[in-house]
Amino acid sequence: MSTRGAVVALLVLLAVAVAAWALVTTEAEAPVLPGADEATLPREVRAVLERETERRMAKGYTPRTRHIGPDGRPLFTNRLVHSASTYLLQHAHNPVNWFPWGDEAFALAEKLGRPVFLSVGYATCHWCHVMEEESFEDPEIAAFLNAHFVAIKVDREARPDVDRIYMTAVQAVQRGGGWPMSVWLTPDREPFFAATYLPARDGDRGGRKGFLTILTEIDTTWREHPDEIAGTAASLTAAVRENLKPSPDSGLPGPEAAAAVVAWAKERFDAVNGGTVGKPKFPSNLPLELLLSEGARGDAEALAMARTTLDHMAAGGLYDQVGGGFHRYTVDEAWAVPHFEKMLYDNALLARAYAQAFQLTGDLRYAAVVDETLTFLQRDLGMDRGGFASALDADSAGPGGERVEGWAYTWTPAELREALGADADGFIATYGVTDAGDVDGRSVLRFAAPPTLEARREHTRARLTLQLERRKRPAPLRDDKILVGWNGLAIDAFAYAGWLLGRDDWTDEAASTAELVLETGADGRLPHMLGPVGHEGTAFLEDHAYLLRGLLTLFEATGDPRWLVEAKALEGQAHAHHGDATGAWFQAPDDHAGLLVREKPSFDAALPSPNSVMIENELRLAALTGDDTYRARADAIASGLPIGRVPQAFPVAVLALDGRHTPLEEVVLVKGPDQRASDLKAALKRAHPAWRVLIQSTGDDALAGVAPPADGKVMLDGQPTAYVCRGGVCDRPTTDPAVLAELVTRRAR
Repeated sequence: MSTRGAVVALLVLLAVAVAAWALVTTEAEAPVLPGADEATLPREVRAVLERETERRMAKGYTPRTRHIGPDGRPLFTNRLVHSASTYLLQHAHNPVNWFPWGDEAFALAEKLGRPVFLSVGYATCHWCHVMEEESFEDPEIAAFLNAHFVAIKVDREARPDVDRIYMTAVQAVQRGGGWPMSVWLTPDREPFFAATYLPARDGDRGGRKGFLTILTEIDTTWREHPDEIAGTAASLTAAVRENLKPSPDSGLPGPEAAAAVVAWAKERFDAVNGGTVGKPKFPSNLPLELLLSEGARGDAEALAMARTTLDHMAAGGLYDQVGGGFHRYTVDEAWAVPHFEKMLYDNALLARAYAQAFQLTGDLRYAAVVDETLTFLQRDLGMDRGGFASALDADSAGPGGERVEGWAYTWTPAELREALGADADGFIATYGVTDAGDVDGRSVLRFAAPPTLEARREHTRARLTLQLERRKRPAPLRDDKILVGWNGLAIDAFAYAGWLLGRDDWTDEAASTAELVLETGADGRLPHMLGPVGHEGTAFLEDHAYLLRGLLTLFEATGDPRWLVEAKALEGQAHAHHGDATGAWFQAPDDHAGLLVREKPSFDAALPSPNSVMIENELRLAALTGDDTYRARADAIASGLPIGRVPQAFPVAVLALDGRHTPLEEVVLVKGPDQRASDLKAALKRAHPAWRVLIQSTGDDALAGVAPPADGKVMLDGQPTAYVCRGGVCDRPTTDPAVLAELVTRRAR
């Protein structure tokens, strides 16, 4: 070998040695979590976590932890750094050796003979943040947890099936629930102890026992009294399975169910503030859409209840008087002081309810709330890639950098005077701002009583000024995960409001969001969540149900057959993986393994039950296609829910079943490609949307192939023409808006 060749070979060997040394050094220097060891956090795993952190930081990622080294890098990293969930990423640099939910964690617990600690929360949860700061960021607590348990962190919004199972355990143990959820499991996933928020140490926040003491006691009992643990786990697991087992076939509820729900609501109605009597006050506690439907039928009291509730919610602190949109609930009876987080699903559902109220009453105040709420969704939750983020946090950074609940939304008189100048005094008086304030000396903006439309508009310039002022403050954290189901609710709201109020831009928003969330994963299945780097998880029943509702509304709003084709395909996928011919459908798909029980979602709550929405969807599909298979599926789902026993727990299902007892009207509106049918559409808008389906046709054969009720429907005398049918039997076609209005409102008589 030549001298030059020897030198080259030596340099190559040297380079290889340096690279190997660098790799070993990187692995050796990768952060070791306190209390973790090679068995629970191998060196090669630490190296991978370190590289993933570096990759994210190179793209502007900011680790969310107080454990930061002088170089700005986090001192600790755990397996959650690989997640697409905002909530899990919040915990990726805790000193806790967190695992995501999955077989790896439970296999390790089995191998090591340790119990599992399961913590469930979500990104905008105030008390989840508190427990993180107090316990999960504490190295001493983390060291004990890492040395004696296998710790799993779950985002309840990413795994609603896991959340529901173990929340049932929490409720069985302490007769109440909430987040953060803290549950201890055997390696077989059976719960044996459960709680919610726990202070870090004995005496903290007035608690007798802190989290560290409870961990110590459970570890001792696990090692010294395994039979006691096994007995408790068996008993609690049996209770969970009993609670979540499918209901027996109770038969199809009759029309009397609606009357029972309305009677129940009337008994509990808060005549002063709207909603139900008591606190805290949630918008979902009163069946607003059912009350509006009954009001349209002539029940004046039901309509007044709905309007009182809608008026007071929009006037109070529940509603963001500056930026639009609704907070999650209020802590008082008068809708005055909210818990400040803002959820996509709340705002989509409330925009729909206010749009229905406008459709029924013509009150422009409701249209204004719809406008401001959908504008909020686009401005604050709209993602650059399309679709909508899940939520805004209740907390934001205060003047000292500390996280303070509601800081972004509250004001002092001095702040308003500085921002508004001469207009401040009138604004302060109108919106109830005081020196004492509502939260830590700061006031929530609200009206003393529901204002007129003119009063709402009076301070428009001031509200715009305050929007600009608010943008100077640190913004609340936004949970950027795109949940397919919640985006389905947004599609529904934008499509319906766009059609009702003539806002093509809103209909376009619905269509572009549908395009985004219909992109399937590599397996051709609908995903549950769209993260920043791709799809994550397989869809749950709620994703299919809520997206299907949105697609059907989008089809009715646009007449584009593509959306009905997509809806039929989505229903088929849902039936294949979640359906049960003998009853209600399952939340988790048929190939989700490792669950104690496969739950069938039941009651309507802050989110409507996916099974209730599927009843609605199946009946709409039956009317749009003429296929009775869908109607039979709606009957089976309804029969498998205990609606007859507790109808007040199923207002969404009860309203949907109205379209079963009195068949939905199939309205076919035919016009030329370049024609407008404004007068006929205006007449059609007088009908409650739960009473009919709409097919907009331009005589296209492709549409008739997808929606058979459109087949053979033509214009009369070259004018836009409406056909109103039931079960394929049609009234005489009409070009007269007055005649159409009579036909579509006959349920009210």
